[in-house]
Amino acid sequence: MRPAVLPLLLAALLGPALAQAAALSVCTEASPEGFDVVQYNSLTTTNASADVLMNRLVEFDATSGKVVPSLAESWTVSADGLVYDFKLRPQVKFHSTAYFKPSRTLDADDVLFSFQRMLYPAHSWHKIAQSGFPHAQSLQLPSLIKQIEAGDPLSVRFTLDHADATFLATLSMGFASIYSAEYAEQLLKAGTPEKLNSQPIGTGPFVFNRFQKDAVIRYRANPDYFAGKPAVDPLIFAITPDANVRLQKLKRNECQIALSPKPLDIVAAGSDPALKIEKTEAFMTAFVAINSQHPPLDKPEVRQAINLAFDKQNYLKAVFEGTAVAASGPYPPNTWSYAKDLPGYAFDQNKARELLTKAGLADGFKTTIWTRPSGSLLNPNPSLGAQLLQADLAKVGITAEIRVIEWGELIRRAKAGEHDLLFMGWAGDNGDPDNFLSPQFGCAAVKSGTNFARYCDNRLDQLISAGKTTNDQSVRSRLYQQAQAQIQQQALWLPLAHPTAAALLRQGVEGYRVSPFGRQDFTGVTAQP
Repeated sequence: MRPAVLPLLLAALLGPALAQAAALSVCTEASPEGFDVVQYNSLTTTNASADVLMNRLVEFDATSGKVVPSLAESWTVSADGLVYDFKLRPQVKFHSTAYFKPSRTLDADDVLFSFQRMLYPAHSWHKIAQSGFPHAQSLQLPSLIKQIEAGDPLSVRFTLDHADATFLATLSMGFASIYSAEYAEQLLKAGTPEKLNSQPIGTGPFVFNRFQKDAVIRYRANPDYFAGKPAVDPLIFAITPDANVRLQKLKRNECQIALSPKPLDIVAAGSDPALKIEKTEAFMTAFVAINSQHPPLDKPEVRQAINLAFDKQNYLKAVFEGTAVAASGPYPPNTWSYAKDLPGYAFDQNKARELLTKAGLADGFKTTIWTRPSGSLLNPNPSLGAQLLQADLAKVGITAEIRVIEWGELIRRAKAGEHDLLFMGWAGDNGDPDNFLSPQFGCAAVKSGTNFARYCDNRLDQLISAGKTTNDQSVRSRLYQQAQAQIQQQALWLPLAHPTAAALLRQGVEGYRVSPFGRQDFTGVTAQP
C-alpha cells in the first residue's frame, strides 16, 4: 500500500505551500483540435488535454527511460508476453465540475470503456468520434488486443493476440488516457456525446474550466489529485501563434512560460536577467512529407529529385539558426537502431534534373507546398522555409504554389491525403523507434491518416511488424535499419531537422522541465505570486 499512501503524505507536507498558490500563464502556439484526445494526433492537442487533464495506466519517465506507475500502481506480464495484469491505484477521483459530479472513484469499468470504444466497432461510442481513432488504428491495436477484462474493480487484464515489445510503452501515450465511463454514460443518455470533446473530464492534475478558440484555455488545480494538488492555480494556456508576441508577453509577465521560442529569441533571453532558458535534445524530426499517392510524386525518382534539389544546410541556417542538426531519415540520432551509415541525399540539383528527365518530366511539373501560418518548435519560420523550398524546386523545373493553412484545418486535410508537399514534424512519445515507424510508414496508418507520405508497401509493413514481436533489441535494430534503408531509398520524406526543444521562463518559475517528447508537465511547477 506504500505507493498509494505517498501522494497523501506529500499533499500533507505541501499543504502550507499550496496556500501560496499562484497563477501560471503559459504562452502556447496554437489551439487544440479538441479535448477528446483519442480522436487526434497533434502534440498541441495532447498538451492541452492528455497532459493536464488526464492520466494513463502508466507513464514514460524520460529521465530514467523507463515506464513507471500512474493509474496502475503495479503490473505483471506473462512469460509469453501475451497477458498483462494491471492493479489499479485505489481511491482515484474523477474531476468534479458544474457539468459532472462523479458518484464513484476510478475502477476497471473506466479502463474497459476507454479502450473498448477505440477497439470495437460495435461499441456504442465507436462511431461517435468524428475524427476516428488515428493512433489506435495506426498502431493496429484492434488486431493486437484480443481481450480486455476486469477481474475485480481494481484489476484489469489485457490479453494480446501476439507478443508486442512496444505494448507497455504504448500505454503511456496520450491517446491511452483513461476516461470516466460514468460521465460517458451520462452524456449518451442526455443525447450530447459531443460534449466529451468540449467539456472533458479526467483524473489529472488540472480541471477544465473554459476554452475560447485561438485565445485561451483556463484550468484550475485539482484539489483531489492523487499525487497532491498542484502548486500553480489557475493554469492558463494563452494561445499566441506569433513567437514574437509570445516573447513580448513573457517580458511583460503576461506569461510566465513561453513555448516554441524562435532561435534568436533563445539567444536574446540569455542576456535578459528577468528570463531563463530550459532546453533539451528533442526526440523529434521535422520533415516535408511527400504524398506518394499524388502523381507524379508517386514515382520514386521524382521524390528523390525533390530531396536532391533542396539546399538543406541553407535551410537549417536560415530557419533554425544553429539550434538543430540536419536529419537524413525519420529517427533522431540518439535513437537506438538509428542507421548512421545510410547516406542522405546530398544537395545536387544537376542530379535532380537528371532524375526528373528519367521520370519523363524534363520540363518539370506543378505541385503545391502546404505549411502552417505560425511557427513551432519543428517549424520555427513556416513562411521562410516554404519559400526556400519553392525557390530550390523552381531551379530544377518544379513550380510549387505555397498554401498557408490554419493548423487545425491543415491537420484535418493532411490526414485525408489532400496535400502534395507538407511541412510537418513528428515527436516520439516514449523513446521506442517504432513510435516513428508504425504511425508514419505503416499501411494501417494510411487509413488512419497519420502516414502523411501515404505509402503502403508489404515488405516495409512486414519489417515494422516483425520489429515489435521480440524484445531482443539487436534483432529489432536490424529490422528497423532495413526499414530505414527502404524509407530513404523511396524518399518518402524530405527529412529536415532534429531540433533542440526549448522554453523560455520568467525568473521565479521553478520545477518546469522541457520534455524531449514535447509533453507538458506542470505538476511540480511553482511560481511566484
